[in-house]
Amino acid sequence: MTVPEPKPWWDRVPVGARPYVADAGVAFLVLAVLYMPLLIPRPEQPGPFSPWAWVLMTGASLPLIFRRRFPILCLLAIYVSLIGYNTLDRAASEPVAWGMLVALYSIAWVGRRSQRTLAIVLVAVTSLISVKSPTTALIGLLTGTGALVLGTIAQRREQHLRDLAYRAGRLERDREAEAARAVATERARIARDMHDVLAHAVSLMIVQAEAGPVAVRRMPDRAEKSFDAIASAGRDAMTQLRRTLGILKEEQDTGVRAPQPTVAAIPSLVAQVEETGLAASYSVSGEPGRLTADAEVAAFRIVQEALTNTLKHAAATKVAVTLAWGDSLMITVRDDGTGAGTLGGSGNGLIGIRERATACGGAASASGGAGGFTVTATLPMVAS
Repeated sequence: MTVPEPKPWWDRVPVGARPYVADAGVAFLVLAVLYMPLLIPRPEQPGPFSPWAWVLMTGASLPLIFRRRFPILCLLAIYVSLIGYNTLDRAASEPVAWGMLVALYSIAWVGRRSQRTLAIVLVAVTSLISVKSPTTALIGLLTGTGALVLGTIAQRREQHLRDLAYRAGRLERDREAEAARAVATERARIARDMHDVLAHAVSLMIVQAEAGPVAVRRMPDRAEKSFDAIASAGRDAMTQLRRTLGILKEEQDTGVRAPQPTVAAIPSLVAQVEETGLAASYSVSGEPGRLTADAEVAAFRIVQEALTNTLKHAAATKVAVTLAWGDSLMITVRDDGTGAGTLGGSGNGLIGIRERATACGGAASASGGAGGFTVTATLPMVAS
């Protein structure tokens, strides 16, 4: 059994008490310095000294324990103690009022502007009181001002560090929020892909299955093709679902994503629809250009969703898919069914078409009527 190493004594001190412990160390250090002239008499001041000298030197140092919590009271207590000490007849001379300097530094460090102003006034008054000794007055003025300047520098440095910590924290929160948005966007994209894959495959299988019983009785060869088409649609759906769900796997986070379907796969979509008995045609005009990876996937999914809507809702007998290449790629899917609607409708399919086109910097529209239903999408190409 491993015995844990004991914590350093500072780590065992409660967090709330640490400032007081540190300031108590400062106070006792100042007290030791102030006691030195009393403990080690000089030839010109051999002593003995007044007992009040010891008491007032204690009063000029121990209030520093509260220098952060009550900086003004600490300064006033030390100031009064020093005034009292200077009135004693039997007391050692103290060339530097160390407690006063630490208190002034503390006010400039943790105090408010009004408190710093009061400290400056107090330093000036103390210097005027000592005007009978110009040297002492000058020393007091310079040392007091220096303590205030050092405290101000410390306060500004601490504020600067707090600002840096705040900005670093805000940047970290922004990064986390951006990562969360990216995850949400990716999940929405995966959900759209799964919707497109399943809706298209299930629609194909439903159409073939409904035609199967009739074909078995009248056209056995056609029935066999229908069942083959159902199996093919199911296998294709499973392949695309594995590819889409593979993105969610942990090992895909640092690797290359599985290839997504592109414009080149659109003819196979049309062929699948044609196997259902629907007269489907595919045509291309213009010189094919280069699309971004997102636009390639969007083109495939838009055609897939439009064909799925034709199978599910249009009651159509024929459908035509046209790709027109020019300054942009224009996709047109037109059927002769009775479906009607627009891309602003509530259907998930039509909304998905619009969102996919918009995400790539393109646009999509839909119109329907007695003459059939048409979906049109325009996707931008990569500039040469």
